[in-house]
Amino acid sequence: MSGLRRQARSSRLRSDFIACGLVALWAVIALRLITVQGFGNVASARLARRQHAFVEVLPARPGDISDRAGRLLATSARTESLAIDPSAVEEPARVAGLLAGVLNLDAEALTQRIVASHEKRFLWVKRRLKPEEADAVRSLGLPPDVWHFRVEFERILPQGPLAAHVLGNRDIDNHGRGGVEEGLERLLVGKDGERTLLRDARGYVIDVDSSKTIEPRHGHHVRLTIDSLLQMQVEARLSKLMEECRPLGACVVVLDPKTGEVLSMASRPEMPVLKTPASRDEEAASDGSLRGEDGKKPGVSDAASDQGPADHHAEANGWRNHAIASMFEPGSTFKPFIVAAAIDRGVVQRDEEFHCGHGAYRMGRRVLHDHHSYGPLSVTDILVKSSNIGMAKIGERLENDGLFAAASAFGFGRPTGIELPGELPGQLNPFAKWTSYSTGSIPMGQEIATTPLQVAAAHAALANHGTYLTPHLLLQVEGDRVEKPTVIGRDLVSRETADWLVTGPMLEVVTRGTGKKAQIPGYSVFGKTGTAQKLDPKTGGYSHSRHIGSFACGAPANDPRALVLIAVDEPTAGPSTYGGIVAAPAAADVLKITLDYLGIPPDKPEELEVKAKSRRR
Repeated sequence: MSGLRRQARSSRLRSDFIACGLVALWAVIALRLITVQGFGNVASARLARRQHAFVEVLPARPGDISDRAGRLLATSARTESLAIDPSAVEEPARVAGLLAGVLNLDAEALTQRIVASHEKRFLWVKRRLKPEEADAVRSLGLPPDVWHFRVEFERILPQGPLAAHVLGNRDIDNHGRGGVEEGLERLLVGKDGERTLLRDARGYVIDVDSSKTIEPRHGHHVRLTIDSLLQMQVEARLSKLMEECRPLGACVVVLDPKTGEVLSMASRPEMPVLKTPASRDEEAASDGSLRGEDGKKPGVSDAASDQGPADHHAEANGWRNHAIASMFEPGSTFKPFIVAAAIDRGVVQRDEEFHCGHGAYRMGRRVLHDHHSYGPLSVTDILVKSSNIGMAKIGERLENDGLFAAASAFGFGRPTGIELPGELPGQLNPFAKWTSYSTGSIPMGQEIATTPLQVAAAHAALANHGTYLTPHLLLQVEGDRVEKPTVIGRDLVSRETADWLVTGPMLEVVTRGTGKKAQIPGYSVFGKTGTAQKLDPKTGGYSHSRHIGSFACGAPANDPRALVLIAVDEPTAGPSTYGGIVAAPAAADVLKITLDYLGIPPDKPEELEVKAKSRRR
């Protein structure tokens, strides 16, 4: 019996030993499996990462922008940008050092970026590399799963800064920033495609899954209404005006009154040297010298005194396209619209006379003044001599409801709709806020804020026999899609009234009135001067020394083919700040340049003959 017990005990011990051994063996195997699958087998994880399909973006090429003659203003060049997979970088300092050495980057800063992004799969190293930089990166021999190039497109301006405020720019991500680059984004930008690539165990691309490829839709090419040769000459004249008068800013708009096409548009100060913005939201909008949507009273440069150092203000002012993104009181350039409305409504007759009180006229609790003492003046002479009192009396005939209707009809208080971002609507107070002061202020171009483009478009309507056409920059969309812009036309006043104003009073403004410096030998030029007082930020009232001089003109009067408006913000040099002195000569030069460009012959050739004879004498 004892032998059997010993044998059974020995058998149990062997069984227990075998069981413990098996448990230990399974524990080792389990631990190994856990280690392999979950704890740091970097090589296996990296191998898994390499052996998979990944999606590559196929970027859409932005469309080109050309002038009306097909000359390139903006195009795109293919570039390569470098990105890495931070999660695949085993030695951040080493990789950063290699890349920094060939890309002229800060190695320490790049190392920190890689470490901070170690859980991410994508990190830009440098965008838009030069070809030699891309070749240098390829020669480093870094693991292919660590880095890759992404094709991008960089905007190129073949004509440099010409029409910079019209064109705008594209940021690093190819989003339009300002100008038609942003305004026509829906046409220019296109849509990216993609393709699926397959990699082998070493990280190299071995195949493309063509069944999943989506081709990019490239942006449409657009043709603008401006002509680069004309634009060049117009900008040169505007720059000359800046040198002569040293204003805080100035702008010019040239329209074809028969079509609403913008033939030229320029703003000064010049736009700062164009650098590709990092992203859409990294730059705040700059406040320029003309009035923006900051609630300030009208004045081209009311913000000037609040901008700080002059150089900062000049740079901020340079980013703004004053033609559309700045507001000012139009002053006397507004008067023809009120006269047109009064005649069309029948409350004023063309041959009427108004007594102008010998320079002073009481309206309620205030007294209006003219620069000169005038007695009776005809409607024509009220415009020729730019009488504020005469205009106030016409305003009394229209009354506030008629004045409000006239200002609204001519497009004031709302954007024109031009294809440019940031266009301001101007400021036309709600009718409920109008007072008895409005009856005298509105007819002389006060108590209302306008953009230069609004004033130019309204004058172009008079030149177009009373029909308003939407000012526009888009001439045609080319490529797969051919599109003509939608131009809205509406009749503001009768043809008879508009033609009488252009060929009568506004013609005489230039022949014998405040716009005499805008005369062009051989052409019948019509126009209207404007000199608006700016607001004094200290007193809250109108300044007697700070003005905005402007002038609108066109020719030939019997068949207007071009309309020019120039606005000059607070000139600090020259003989005068009045529109007829500071703006009219430059506007006449731009008008003559435009007429020559369009091939419009003189409609008064006898003037040229007389001038030629006087020279021979």
